Amino acid sequence: MDIARVLQEVFPLLFRGMIVTLQTTLFALVIAVFLGLFTCLFGLSKAGALRRLARGYIWIIRGTPLLVQTFFVYFGIPQLIQAAGVNFRLSPFAAGVITLSLNAGAYIAEIFRGGILAVDTGQMEAARSLGLSHYRAMFKIILPQAIRVSIPSLVNQFIISLKDTSIISIISLGEIVYEAKIYIGRTMQSFATWTIVGLVYLVIITVLSYVSAYVEKRLSYGSKGMR
Repeated sequence: MDIARVLQEVFPLLFRGMIVTLQTTLFALVIAVFLGLFTCLFGLSKAGALRRLARGYIWIIRGTPLLVQTFFVYFGIPQLIQAAGVNFRLSPFAAGVITLSLNAGAYIAEIFRGGILAVDTGQMEAARSLGLSHYRAMFKIILPQAIRVSIPSLVNQFIISLKDTSIISIISLGEIVYEAKIYIGRTMQSFATWTIVGLVYLVIITVLSYVSAYVEKRLSYGSKGMR
């Protein structure tokens, strides 16, 4: 077994898979941030229907495995639409983005909720006393501070979602794990290939962890400077 030879052969495949992994994660996280924000606001709303909708969504996502969610989106939703007489299919990439968006959105909603609750309630009261409506005070005063507090947790969720793409490889999404399985099926070089895959993930996650630590440090410094 020649790890150097395996690395030379498999690296172009893993690089292609890494691009798909990063694209899927980035698209999903952009959607998930907006989905999570609105879900959080719905959950804090005075309207009972919106609160129940938000809580139901979070309950379903947090209570079911990502693998089940992936199969539901990729196989279940198209079958349901096709039953209505419409020819509809999802590509693995689209299904992967939708699944990761729905999954991460529920957790990001909780991250934002924690960020909002971390802001001193007196600031909302002060804003209301100055004549701002509840929604204007939320968007102009509370949310900017809550997002600032939530950024390190959002970076951590990015890391989690990036690793979760390995599960979505089950529907033939051409990310790192899928490309590795294709190579192993052709060469039977399991040990060397999975070692290289693990190292690739370690490099990516380590870089993101340093970014998270740097952002958290800068935000902490900025907060001290504002006092």
